[in-house]
Amino acid sequence: MTCYASALVTCHLSHVTLMSAAKIIAIIGRPNVGKSTLFNRLVGKKMALVDDQPGVTRDRRYAKAELAGMKFDIIDTAGMEEKAPDTLTARMMNQTREAIKEADIILFMVDARAGVTPADESFARLLHQSGKPIVLTVNKAKGRAGTNVMGEIYALGFENLALISAEHGEGMGDLFDALSPLIGQDQADIDEGEKPLKITILGRPNAGKSTLVNALLGEDRLLTSPEAHTTRDAIAVRFEHNGKPVEIVDTAGMRKRANMQGKVEHLAVADSIRAMQFAEIVIVLIDATAPLEKQDANIASLVEREGRACVIGVNKWDLVTGDKKVWMEEFKYQLSKHLFQMAGVTVVPISASRGKGLDTLIDACFAARDVWESRVSTPDLNNWLEGMLGAHTTPMIRGRRLKIKYMTQVKTRPPTFQLFCNMSREFPDAYLRYLVAGIRKTFAMEGTPIRTILKVSNNPFEKKKKKK
Repeated sequence: MTCYASALVTCHLSHVTLMSAAKIIAIIGRPNVGKSTLFNRLVGKKMALVDDQPGVTRDRRYAKAELAGMKFDIIDTAGMEEKAPDTLTARMMNQTREAIKEADIILFMVDARAGVTPADESFARLLHQSGKPIVLTVNKAKGRAGTNVMGEIYALGFENLALISAEHGEGMGDLFDALSPLIGQDQADIDEGEKPLKITILGRPNAGKSTLVNALLGEDRLLTSPEAHTTRDAIAVRFEHNGKPVEIVDTAGMRKRANMQGKVEHLAVADSIRAMQFAEIVIVLIDATAPLEKQDANIASLVEREGRACVIGVNKWDLVTGDKKVWMEEFKYQLSKHLFQMAGVTVVPISASRGKGLDTLIDACFAARDVWESRVSTPDLNNWLEGMLGAHTTPMIRGRRLKIKYMTQVKTRPPTFQLFCNMSREFPDAYLRYLVAGIRKTFAMEGTPIRTILKVSNNPFEKKKKKK
């Protein structure tokens, strides 16, 4: 492993390659879906006025923006509303139409909490006619918000989709993944060749994160100290592993919120979370000499909620006394109790100070990315589903049999599956866990987050019954 680029120290995790000519991206949507909030986040400062009252933005506003080193020009627009000509709202709409004409790429924003409205459907048809590349940006999707309306959202007919929370900064990595292919091969990564594997290291203070990065680079690039909280900024460095580029980010230690002290530590932890959101793989580093704490599980759960692939690194393995095999079995048992939603996550024992196990750790990260990006064909998935339903019949709900019509994978990074059934809101969690466990085992998706979207399948005879 050889280091080939100096570290980049910045709040927004800047990368080496910049675009030679900026694309123009317009944020489009009806009022109060969060366009200006996203605009401010991408610009990096509060340029646009933001308020719960709709219609605050009237003119289209331009600015230079950046997302994980990818630079572009961005336009904030007024909320799209169809009104009578010669009204203020109609003139605002004309401003938005001009932005659509100017833009190379359009972020069409909808509200996950409100669901798809008739106005959204109308504007979706307008944007389809524009012929411009569209990224359907589902805002206000913090945590699992909006999963119950994903069927309606997919029905808008846009293949490129990102679930985000502009206010909280969640899903920015997904937005980057959606935008980067549209920026253009002639502008993005033109000097870099193969894109690096993006890794972020998270863990409690003094787990050895900076020591691990130094060991991977083969030099004392980052400050290390027995004192906790030496690292404050998220620091990105690049190196090669077996001829493949890797970008790894060292972050500040993450303690329980109740134990955090001062503004600096709060900002450092926020920067760590931001770095995690742009990662493909997150190494959760655990100190083998300290007992497994709830905070370790909380950090790993945070990674799962953000949908990043995960590898557990057990550092200071050389300091473990007693039977190491027994120690590892007990550790994996505790891990399965606290992290059942990431069953089968890879655990790699290492010693950063001695340089032991590092190749195995990075190899595990490449393997985890492959799983995170894996896709199952719809025929294979439904053949498997038929076998699962035959092995364990679906339960009865209020005297009615739960019926699953079919299943399809709608997304990767992480793998996301949509199930069409007759009672989506009452779908038992236990049966859903049974299906997810089967997906992991059958299609080799151990250790990666798996998302499921439940969609009620339409009954063609329902309308006829209502008419009688």
